[in-house]
Amino acid sequence: MTVTAAMVKDLREKTGAGMMDCKKALAETNGDLEAAIDWLRAKGIAKADKKSGRTAAEGLIGIASAGTKAVVVEINSETDFVARNEAFQDLVRGVANVALGTVGTVDGVAKATYPATGKSVEDSIKDAIATIGENMTLRRAALLQVEDGVVATYVHNAAGEGIGKLGVLVALKSTGDKEALNTIGRQVAMHIAATNPLAVRAEEVDAAVAERERNVFIEQSRASGKPDNIIEKMVEGRMRKFFEEVALLSQAFVMNPDITVGQAVKDAEKLAGAPIEVTGMARLLLGEGVEKEETDFAAEVAAAAKG
Repeated sequence: MTVTAAMVKDLREKTGAGMMDCKKALAETNGDLEAAIDWLRAKGIAKADKKSGRTAAEGLIGIASAGTKAVVVEINSETDFVARNEAFQDLVRGVANVALGTVGTVDGVAKATYPATGKSVEDSIKDAIATIGENMTLRRAALLQVEDGVVATYVHNAAGEGIGKLGVLVALKSTGDKEALNTIGRQVAMHIAATNPLAVRAEEVDAAVAERERNVFIEQSRASGKPDNIIEKMVEGRMRKFFEEVALLSQAFVMNPDITVGQAVKDAEKLAGAPIEVTGMARLLLGEGVEKEETDFAAEVAAAAKG
């Protein structure tokens, strides 16, 4: 029997499953819609995809490292309860380890093979959804690498080895002593966790962000009624202060506010025995930017009572 687009559309609307899954289900069941629904349910696909519309803002950040390379991933779940599930924690660690062998993009990680299942990471997460019963998503990933040096890591609010609520990577390019590099790298990573800088250096701050700040400062300065030449100097002064506050290397070091992060890295060169260059950073905070659904518990109970 020929599987038509209309049949696939009908099955998708009834189950929420993906187009290719629906097409395969109909082919396997000779076009029988109800049998195809049962086929999808038996495979765990319909169950998983029905849950895919639910907000997943909890979960865990996972980190994996291999000296000159490290990766951080965010896998979300619907509840913190699942984040405490040992199977979910193993999944996050496993995906982070897989991500080390990729280019570090979400798409690249999702398509990579997950050794425990022999399937892709994407399909393995879908299987976990069906087993655990909550929506889960691989939301973000970042990878840093240096030819020589270290990529230091830090996990805040750790739930176990390499997993927690916030993960940071810092890439340090240097021929110096690896232990010394890891020590300063971890300290800088902890600083990043606390301050969330926008960029490593002032010149690397997003131009659009800087322009918005400049425009705000211009409007604020004009309200003073001062001449344009004075306003220009005021704005330039405020922009210098802005860059000092948001660029990593110019920030006051949280472990010693008397010096900047850049100076702390410079001082660490003595112990490392070689120059150190901070070439990149990545900071993933769990659920950052996800709009959580606000639920009215009383209304839920009332609705359930009505049947």
